[in-house]
Amino acid sequence: MLLGMFCYSAADTSAKFLTDDLDPLQIVWSRQMGLTVGVLVLLAVRGLGVLRTTHPKLQITRGVMAACSATLFVVALQYVPLAVAVAVSFVAPFCVTVLGALVLKERVGLRRWLAVLIGFVGMLIVVRPGMGVVHPGALLVVAAAFFFAVRQIISRVLGASDNTETTITYTAFASVVLLTIPQPFVWTTPTQPEQYVALLVLAVMAAIGEILVIKALEIAQAVALAPTHYSLIIWSTFYGFVVFNHLPDFWTLFGAAVIMASGLYTLHRERAASRIRPDIDGG
Repeated sequence: MLLGMFCYSAADTSAKFLTDDLDPLQIVWSRQMGLTVGVLVLLAVRGLGVLRTTHPKLQITRGVMAACSATLFVVALQYVPLAVAVAVSFVAPFCVTVLGALVLKERVGLRRWLAVLIGFVGMLIVVRPGMGVVHPGALLVVAAAFFFAVRQIISRVLGASDNTETTITYTAFASVVLLTIPQPFVWTTPTQPEQYVALLVLAVMAAIGEILVIKALEIAQAVALAPTHYSLIIWSTFYGFVVFNHLPDFWTLFGAAVIMASGLYTLHRERAASRIRPDIDGG
């Protein structure tokens, strides 16, 4: 899972690099094509039985949510540093908690609600709305986190009948079909060698990352692996410095630390709840 996070961060870095020249929809389509290649490898190994599902509409809806989430995140990368975008994206588990309580009627105690509140305070520390420090585009990451949370809620519903591989397969196919529709209107043919390299890195790293995550989820429970998601802040800071010569300021790191501390507590409570309610993270 840690290697998967490394690959995802490399893909995000390539996406940010490409935002200067290519439309976000084209970038996200390229990323999802990488995911689709990874899924095709999965189908070659596991067979077409992976496509068997009892909830095709929910599976397709999850793919739509994945396309929306990824697109909003890449649009935000046009305006904010990579580490800031990743730090703000860490509010996604809190959105999952809120939606779980409102939609799935999951029982959420006072301590978890407090952790959610503190997590959103951490997000405000990073974004600092109204102070002109961080571009308002960072709020697009919050919207992306919301769509990501909807994906996870759908995963919990699907987890009772469909396995992880099935969910990821439908997510890949549904999202890439949706993102293919606008390509004739936004497509820009790359003209520089580094653009082709960045697109290749984007697609390959996305595919490898997805395969690694699938394998990790086969070995261990999602709630046990979830804390490794926070390693993204390490890699995004590293890539941000090496590629874009940007380091996050103190308040960004402090806000990220607040979000991560609250998130780890939320995951701890989620792990305790999972002993009663089995869960699945569909990628």
